[in-house]
Amino acid sequence: MRAIVQRVTKASVTVGDEQISSIGRGLCVLLGISVEDTQRDADYIVRKLLNLRLFEDENGRAWTKSVMDRDFEVLCVSQFTLQCILKGNKPDFHSAMPAELAQPFYDSILESMRSTYKPEHIKDGKFGAYMQVHIQNDGPVTIELTSPTGPLDPKQLSKQEKQQQRKEKTRSKGPSESGREKGAGRSRPDPNASSGADGDVSSEREP
Repeated sequence: MRAIVQRVTKASVTVGDEQISSIGRGLCVLLGISVEDTQRDADYIVRKLLNLRLFEDENGRAWTKSVMDRDFEVLCVSQFTLQCILKGNKPDFHSAMPAELAQPFYDSILESMRSTYKPEHIKDGKFGAYMQVHIQNDGPVTIELTSPTGPLDPKQLSKQEKQQQRKEKTRSKGPSESGREKGAGRSRPDPNASSGADGDVSSEREP
């Protein structure tokens, strides 16, 4: 899941000639849902959105308060184009979750935000509609959030960690050790080398 979070002094959504939603100071969030997203991704995004410290405190100290700390509003707009993959110059949206699945999933994210914060402070656009989104970016401040990907199974996570540790050990050997290994390969006895009167070549190479 991907979210573009903008700190705003005001924002609104218009469909046709009708303004359907607006907020004052707070966050305008463009949210793109992937076909692979799960409840885990939704929980991560909701938690981050409501706790990002993008606002100043009462003394003007920057980056210290969240939207909840300041009692500000959130305007969330569904934005499937955030899941775009370019094929040459043509955008492809196959990685976006289909609308019939995305709408209830998106609605559940809004409900989660409302239950965590204040329902009247969470505003919405109109899912699937052609919207005009008016954003007065404050700063400007824009943050991109992407939910982490990875297996949920702890055993799989442990396996990945061990694989990563082995890779790091291999890298830590460095060129000197790998060079010694190559040198050791070159010091093997030549099966065609003579011994006896001419001397034992292999024994002469022993340290």
